[in-house]
Amino acid sequence: MAEKPKILCVCDAEGADLEIPESLHESFDLVTVRSPVRALAKLNSTEYSGIFIASRHLSEAMRYGRMLQNEQILEGMPDGVALLDGENAIIWANQQLRTWSEQEDLVGKNFYAAMKHPEILGPDFCPFHTALATHRCSNSTLRDGDNRYYQIHAAPVLDMDKPSHYLIVTVSDVTSEMLQRQKLEAIHRAGIELADLTPDEVFDMAVEDRIELVKSNILHYTKDLLNFDVIEIRLLEQKSGILAPLLSVGMVDDATCRLLRADPQSNGVTGFVAATGKSYLCEDTGEDPLYLPGLRDAKSSLTVPLMWHEQVIGTFNVESPEIGAFSESDLQFLEIFARDIAVSLNTLELLVAQKANTAQESVEAIHSAVALPIDEILNEAVNVMEMYIGHEPEVVGRLKNILRNARDLKQVIQKVGQRMAPTKAVPSSVKIDERPKLKGRRVLVVDADDEVRNNAHALLERYGCIVETAHVGNEATFMVRNSGNEHCYDVIIADIRLPDMNGHELLLKLKATMNPVPLILMSGFGYDPGHSIVKARREGLQSKAILYKPFRLDQLLETVEAVLDTFGTVPQVTTD
Repeated sequence: MAEKPKILCVCDAEGADLEIPESLHESFDLVTVRSPVRALAKLNSTEYSGIFIASRHLSEAMRYGRMLQNEQILEGMPDGVALLDGENAIIWANQQLRTWSEQEDLVGKNFYAAMKHPEILGPDFCPFHTALATHRCSNSTLRDGDNRYYQIHAAPVLDMDKPSHYLIVTVSDVTSEMLQRQKLEAIHRAGIELADLTPDEVFDMAVEDRIELVKSNILHYTKDLLNFDVIEIRLLEQKSGILAPLLSVGMVDDATCRLLRADPQSNGVTGFVAATGKSYLCEDTGEDPLYLPGLRDAKSSLTVPLMWHEQVIGTFNVESPEIGAFSESDLQFLEIFARDIAVSLNTLELLVAQKANTAQESVEAIHSAVALPIDEILNEAVNVMEMYIGHEPEVVGRLKNILRNARDLKQVIQKVGQRMAPTKAVPSSVKIDERPKLKGRRVLVVDADDEVRNNAHALLERYGCIVETAHVGNEATFMVRNSGNEHCYDVIIADIRLPDMNGHELLLKLKATMNPVPLILMSGFGYDPGHSIVKARREGLQSKAILYKPFRLDQLLETVEAVLDTFGTVPQVTTD
């Protein structure tokens, strides 16, 4: 007996829907499903001669029919697409998702099991449950055992005001983006560690040993993190223009000893990069007239400048025996790492100055030990003054004397240190740049972290600033209100997340006391959950008055100078 052709029936239950004509039972093999969404799975796996849809399911079926009409589009998408039920079981999946799961038949299988039980990285750790419960889309990131990353987007299938029981899930492979982000973060950490010496190491190691340690760190991270085996770093002697070798691995001796200058003509790729400050990707050494032999049988090279304060201080060159071995991503990674190398080499220069200038070290150590305790006296005094203002004039007067004497004491220590410091002991190549805009400027730093407040003294006072600190926002407003125009602050630097208020709230409080408010806000890694920076900008915060921790010294100095340039004159304090 010949097998009957199959008809797919969408009705409430098998044999229970009276709308199915009797003739269908006689002539066809009926396969019944309870909803149009279940019909999609059947149609994907089995051939049917026709579809019967009960009247109560007709409008729903028309919507899913449109999806079915576009099935070929979904099949060809580069992203994975799946239709899930409320139990996370797959009802339908396109070819890309089947390819990633390495399974041809996914119908009825749990989505996470089909994707090899990946780790859910968030931000939503139950994206499917969230989408069904809230009737809103949800997103998350998955990582499988092969270290591949997938971005998933779950959208509920809405049916008027009825509860949703199905999800459309799209899956994107974001492995390359995630790995690139991880590599960038690793490069950033490596850059910080290049010249990260503990106080004991600095004390015990000779300058030459410190240089060797930094070189060793550069070599280690270049090989293990960037996977470059042939390396050459040269430092530019600014007066002569000669590029002196600092580090060379894998290069032939003739190349290492070759005299090169910062000149775009006849000095190879390295001389061109040093002269122009532009990176250079040589994809085929045999076809590039600029290239001078370095690695034996080299076929490609990548060279980037070492930049410090927008000035070329050297070059970083890597080479390979393969043609086109370096990509644009390699160029980006090397440029980022080169900036950190420039910072570490500058730090190394400062360490040389530190060794030569022992008297300066002693004075700065004394001042560092005194600065924060005197700030504590200032903080306590203004806090007490706030209690007595308007009630005990005599007490307020005495407290003002304490403030004045504490500030004078700190200034005396700083001036004595400046006279004691033997400037001739500092090598000319590492003398601190003059910053005339900062000299004598009063700066208030507001941060709950003792280390941040201590570093503010160490860094800014080196350039002649007069620094005072506060722990919290209210303390800062007391300091400003009781400074008077004689000791009014030229710049106020504050963390956006203080224990008692955010940066926006601090700005509003300061505006009631001083005009204008020369405020700079600091944020850790751009983290600003309350959008206080955006709100503060609406209240007049300058566009350049933002520092993202961890920031470099030059960024701090340039930001302070930019705020000083913007406001020009010393702000005025109003006292009521």
